[in-house]
Amino acid sequence: MRNGELLSVAEKEFDVLITADQNLEHQQNMIHFDISVIVLVASDNRLPTLKPSIPALHNALKTIQSHEIINIES
Repeated sequence: MRNGELLSVAEKEFDVLITADQNLEHQQNMIHFDISVIVLVASDNRLPTLKPSIPALHNALKTIQSHEIINIES
């Protein structure tokens, strides 16, 4: 599924999409989608690498606004 199609499907079921795709915001105009995005910025997407980001992710989920994109660095 391509990003635009994924966002169209996801916006119907979710408020926030969590991804490791750092290019998403440059490839899609997020104003067209009713979903917010949290991007996990890391050298890879393995659990040991991403695990330190969990507290920041948890906080971001509490405060993210509609159509907002938040980058969280590991």
